[in-house]
Amino acid sequence: MKGMIGKHLIYTYDNGWQYEFYVKNADTIDYRIHSGMVGGRWVKDQKVHMVKLADHVFKLSWHEPTGTSVSLAVNLSDRKLHGVIFFPRWIIEAPEKTVCYQNEHLDLMRQYRDAGPTYPVEVVDEFATITFVEDCGPDREDVIDCPPSELPAGYASRRN
Repeated sequence: MKGMIGKHLIYTYDNGWQYEFYVKNADTIDYRIHSGMVGGRWVKDQKVHMVKLADHVFKLSWHEPTGTSVSLAVNLSDRKLHGVIFFPRWIIEAPEKTVCYQNEHLDLMRQYRDAGPTYPVEVVDEFATITFVEDCGPDREDVIDCPPSELPAGYASRRN
């Protein structure tokens, strides 16, 4: 996974939702959601399946305790991303329940998931533009370490 481990990205989907993730190592990411249906949510140590599709092109997929599944195709050369998010129905009906630091509420997220409803699943299929990329190196705890609300002004609007 050379070329992806240690990368920190901020990206904006065509629908306006803004996300951020940091590839901590070959099977772990941290992420933060700046805007959109679940804006304000943040997660550390999410287990991820990652493969290299081509030079500078990677696929990251994971399943969350909420029942949400995510798959991202990331093209670092073109600074484009395609994401598919599979939201269970309970999140569509009450997205605010997930807006938290998930790691402190894992049991609650599983309870919500198990209570449902799960179906019909809402599929969000969107392209995004990567607006910020940096190489932070692997296994850092300080890249994503607070909710979006505690970030300095202008943090998510940085461009490079």
